[in-house]
Amino acid sequence: MDQHNGKHTVANGPVLIAHSSDLHIGSVTKDLGVLQTVLATATANAADVLVLAGDIFDHNRIPLAVLDAAARILSDSGLRVVILPGNHDCLVPDSVYRRGGIADPDNVTVIGVSVDELVNFPELGLGLWGRPHMDHVDMSPLRDPVSRRHALQVAIAHGHWLETENDSHRSWLIRNEEIAAVDADYIALGHWDRNLAAGEGPRVAHYSGSPDLAKTVNLVRLVAGQPVGVSRVPLVGFDDHSQAHEAPPVFGGTPWYPGQH
Repeated sequence: MDQHNGKHTVANGPVLIAHSSDLHIGSVTKDLGVLQTVLATATANAADVLVLAGDIFDHNRIPLAVLDAAARILSDSGLRVVILPGNHDCLVPDSVYRRGGIADPDNVTVIGVSVDELVNFPELGLGLWGRPHMDHVDMSPLRDPVSRRHALQVAIAHGHWLETENDSHRSWLIRNEEIAAVDADYIALGHWDRNLAAGEGPRVAHYSGSPDLAKTVNLVRLVAGQPVGVSRVPLVGFDDHSQAHEAPPVFGGTPWYPGQH
């Protein structure tokens, strides 16, 4: 077992990734409760890592008291948490991630602050790569992906999937050919508030959707050499999740439900 929450290592079981995004803490209707709910959901489903794929905060003007509270909540969870800054909470000089201590807890990695782009969990045989939003300027979230370093690889990107050419005028585009070029078992996407599979090739890429609208978190099962399993699990504390209980949609790989191994 390792130091974070007593989770197994890759040697004795599958690696479970909880994936969420677009919490938008600090908007008119969003407070730290949404972060606590996502963390509780990841913990209840025995996730080894929680990936937050951008726009965790709605803007970079969040008061320091809120950022300090968020850092304590993340630290107290004991979960490995990997955060990719998005376009709303990008890494400008006064970013929430540069002035609020979010990256200080040992169990929290903010890509672009704690590390450049690559996160390694050798005890899980897992690597995660993402390109953070450094400012509000347009960029390509999946440009120049790294080569695989571990048996299990996850890519994280925050941007707009170019589903049709009608969207070519938008910023932060993610193209089908870019998804196909990423050597990763799973691509965790953020920026859209709805849960959706993306891409046209063999890669398993999904938007989690924002917690308040999707009312779910993606739970990803990774085992080296086996198909990837992705299931939507209901948020802990939400009352209206009967549909997610009845039939969690499964995307990519073989059918899998939480509780299976």
